[in-house]
Amino acid sequence: MNVRRFPLVRHEDERGWFCELARASALPKPIKQANLSRSRKGVIRGLHYHERGQDDLFVCLEGTVRVVVLDLGTDEVFSEDIGDDNPVAVYVPGTCAHGYEALSDCLFAYLVTEEFDPAHPDEHGIPWDDERVRHLWSTSSPILSARDTSS
Repeated sequence: MNVRRFPLVRHEDERGWFCELARASALPKPIKQANLSRSRKGVIRGLHYHERGQDDLFVCLEGTVRVVVLDLGTDEVFSEDIGDDNPVAVYVPGTCAHGYEALSDCLFAYLVTEEFDPAHPDEHGIPWDDERVRHLWSTSSPILSARDTSS
């Protein structure tokens, strides 16, 4: 599947803490765009994949999310809760279907290897409740966008 985990090491002092979100030399492809989303508890975003191979580095900056990944070639799945209690970045190859569930209100960053082109968005959907992944979500009645309810 080639999902990679990068522990986020926090360096704390009396002012608070500092940590690296990404080190370009450790990533398989260079990052070309950084995106930020805020989600309410109970939201599921995805699943989608990129045929042109955009990879994503997921980082939960505040709160907790469950990252879910489905390898479309092997049906292998990956899931991990990341954020406040588990400061980890997760690198996902774009050819794998991926999404996340907000387990709390959250601030979520994804650094991507391709710039978004609204005229030709390389996003292809798989239902969030696909039989291969439905057991990985904590809810059976998520808050979904119109885009995420259709496949």
